[in-house]
Amino acid sequence: MYKKKIPLDLDCGVAIAMEVMGGKWKSCILYELEKGCKRPSELHRHFEDTSPRVINQQLKELEMHGMIEKTIYPELPPHVEYSITDDGRSLIPIIRMLEQWGNDFRPKMVRILEKTGMAE
Repeated sequence: MYKKKIPLDLDCGVAIAMEVMGGKWKSCILYELEKGCKRPSELHRHFEDTSPRVINQQLKELEMHGMIEKTIYPELPPHVEYSITDDGRSLIPIIRMLEQWGNDFRPKMVRILEKTGMAE
């Protein structure tokens, strides 16, 4: 697994939160898993703007940090499902607050992007 050049500062709560939540798709994955267990292919279809490789990496990191659980069903053909843990569920109110902040900031962001010529 990838080893970071700069060690994690365990004395900084923000650094710890960003270690767990940092990543473009992690909060979206948690938000989706709060609705129920999902197979990897369901998540890949839901987040079609990114590659399966990126989603798989984010799933692996979320599992490593204990935010989600991976269940492997030993049947033929075998299949896997991901579910959110209690620790992962504890992040949902924070994700909802971020979503609300983003919705409130949207008009300003549109103006910023238009002003800088970055609007689509």
